[in-house]
Order: sequence, then structure tokens, then C-alpha cells
Amino acid sequence: MIYRDFQDLHLSLLGFGTMRLPTTVDGAIDEDTTQAMVDYALAHGVNYFDTAWAYMQNLSETVVGRCLKKHPRDSFYLATKYPGHTLTCDPDPADTFAQQLEKCQVDYFDFYLLHNVYENDVDIYTDPKWGIIDYFVEQKRLGRIKHLGFSTHADLPCLTAFLERYGKEMEFCQIQLNYLDWTIQRAREKYELLEKHHIPVWVMEPVRGGKLAALDADSEQQLHALRPNASIASFGFRWLQGLDNVHMVLSGMSDMAQMADNVATFEHLDPLSPAEEAILFAAADKMKNSIPCTACRYCCDGCPQQLDIPDLLHKYNQLRTGSGSTIKMQLDAVPANKWPHACLGCGACAAVCPQKIVIPDELAAFAAELDKLPDWVEVCRQRAEAEARERAFVCTASHDLVTPLMAVTANCDVLEAEASDQAGLASWVANIRAAADEMATRIADMLMHMGGD
Repeated sequence: MIYRDFQDLHLSLLGFGTMRLPTTVDGAIDEDTTQAMVDYALAHGVNYFDTAWAYMQNLSETVVGRCLKKHPRDSFYLATKYPGHTLTCDPDPADTFAQQLEKCQVDYFDFYLLHNVYENDVDIYTDPKWGIIDYFVEQKRLGRIKHLGFSTHADLPCLTAFLERYGKEMEFCQIQLNYLDWTIQRAREKYELLEKHHIPVWVMEPVRGGKLAALDADSEQQLHALRPNASIASFGFRWLQGLDNVHMVLSGMSDMAQMADNVATFEHLDPLSPAEEAILFAAADKMKNSIPCTACRYCCDGCPQQLDIPDLLHKYNQLRTGSGSTIKMQLDAVPANKWPHACLGCGACAAVCPQKIVIPDELAAFAAELDKLPDWVEVCRQRAEAEARERAFVCTASHDLVTPLMAVTANCDVLEAEASDQAGLASWVANIRAAADEMATRIADMLMHMGGD
């Protein structure tokens, strides 16, 4: 396993991201497979596990905590995140943090992140009224957080402003980084900005949720001519191995095959050759299908709506490669009169465009695509309502189960006392008691997850 030094720690370069855990046919987390993956990861040198409040319908922290509980606490590093990006209610960092410690069954977190600091929530994270950052800085002082950082999908101006204000408090930063987003989401500029601030980079979406695990047939043929037995995903991971300031690569592995392949890829340092890198970047160019804007900004001077046309076209290029939710979040922080919908179609921009882009048509198409996407604030509201309904159901169902559980347990006590000399009956009673104990554990888990009592 490749390791990178972070302060006084020796971190596996590959981390187990738990946003896409294996599931059963009914959509529930497959805990047996998850446990096997956790065990395999630890046995093969992976020592970093990343979860978050919202992952897997708010169940990831609970399941990950239960799986890691079977291993010594000093054998792994656990990270989770504060959900300030959900935008649904008044922040309560103390209550959320207490619940997370309980769900993960730990006394402290090795790594703790502000989840997705971006244009539309940065004011919440930094508002003295809520004291979010101050609270977590204090938890670090108390030893309940060992290392504090943040994740972000913000564009460069927002990221720059946040770093200038809080860079000294942030020990690491998690960004979306892969060979496609190196250009399409300005990941290179973000990486270099973090280097400038001496902040180590944690990587999320290294293969873009699986998008980079398969390429066009010609690109795959070229890569396999160089490495016949290598998975396509492994080339993307090896590209990241060549970036010195990358200290953690999080892979959201969903089955044992992905786990085994990734562990093999990170067994030893093996950055891409120039030939391999050229093939990947050529494949990325094919995926972009991008509008050829060079950001010369000639179009902006004559725009009657004073739109930031290059930025809008850049965001449209990102959307065309499958970054819709990120773009919608960023635009939610922009006044409506600066959205592509505000374009009057006058054509003044197109008349001066050196690349001959028909800008009004592109902005109209961008606006039409945005209208198909859900509003992020509305998504957060719907999630909060669904969580409230689930909480009410689970609490009611759990309490309804307590009475029959008590009856089963009481009858087991009676039968056990009367059947001490009957081995067969005693065995049967023991099986019933084991089932009752399991029911009690599940009830406790549900109530803990939902904050019930």
C-alpha cells in the first residue's frame, strides 16, 4: 500500500469513501458485504474511512461505525462531515456533532470536515451568529477532533475568499479532482491554489462516480495495448499518484471487486507514463464536447445585461459533462438577472466573438437545461421532510416493538428456568433469546439514528 505522510500520521493514499456502499435488492445497505469490504481494506493496508451525515440516506455513519467497531480504534482513521450545506434549518453544530459521535460509536474523529463550503452556504459557515467554525476549532482543542478541514465544490473566487479568511484553521481540503475535471471544473487551478496555501489535497470523485471507469472503444484499446490486464479505472487512479500534494484519494467502492482492484492499483507507486497520460487527456477531450470559449471577454463589454458570459459558458461546459447538481448549487448563489435566462438574444456578443460562437443560442440552451434540474434548496427541503417522516415512523415503530420484545424476553426467562434439564428445549429458548437480543439491538440502532428515546 502506498502511504503519504500527513503531519505525524502515515495515511494510506487510498481511502474508503462510503457514499456508495453496497445495497441489497430492496435498496438497504448490505451490511455483510460492507463489513467484508472494511475487513479486506484494513487487512490490505487501507487505514482511512470517510463518511458523512447525509450519505446513504443518513445511514452511512451508523453502518460504518458498526463495521469499524470490530477493529481496534488505533487501527484506522475515521472522517465525517458537518452538513452545513443542507440549507434546511438553523444550524446546531453541537447537537449534530454529538449525534455523529454516537452513531459512529467513537469518542473522537480523526478527521472532520465542513461539508461542501460553496457559494450558497459559505455565509452560513462563516456567520458568527451560528459559530460553526469556532465550535469545531474548540472541539479540536478539546481533542474530539484531531484534524479539521473542509470539502468544496466552490468555484475559484469563493474558494479563494474562504482560504484567505480561514486557511490557517483548515488543515486539509477535499476537492473533486480527476483528469477530466482538471480542466472542465478548473481543478488544476484549485489544486494550485491549495498548494499556494500549503494545504494538502484530499480527492473525491477520482473516477467521477464511475464515468471514467469506461471510455470510448478507441481509447480503451490504446490503453490496453500498453497494459492489457489493467482496469480502465486504474489509469485514472494512477494519474492522481503523480500529484505530489494529493495526500488522500477517496474511492466510493460498491463491491468487493472494486475494492480488490483499487487495493491492487495502490499497492505500489506507479504514476502514468507520458503516453498513458496523453491517451487519457485525449479521451477527456472527446467527452467534453465543449463550447470553445477562450474567456477573452470581448463579449462582455457590449452585453446590455452585463452577464459574465465566459463564466456562464464555462458552467454550461461543466453541465454537459454531467456536473448538473454542482452547477445548480453555484448558480443558486447568483442573482437571477445574471443567469443565462437573462440573455435578451440581441447578438452583440456573438458579433465580436473571435471563436464565432453563437452565444445567444448557447445561453438559451443552457437555460433550458437548467430548467430541467431541481433547485438545490428545494432538494434540501424535500430531504429534510423525508427525514422527519422517517424519524416519526421509526420512533413509532420502535416503541411499538418494545412491548412484544419484553414479552418474548420474559417468557424466555420463565422457559429457561423450567427447562434447565432439557437440552433440546434449552437450545430452542437460546435461539429465541438470540433473536430477541438482535431485535433489541436493531430497535436501539433505529432510535439512536433518529434521535429517539
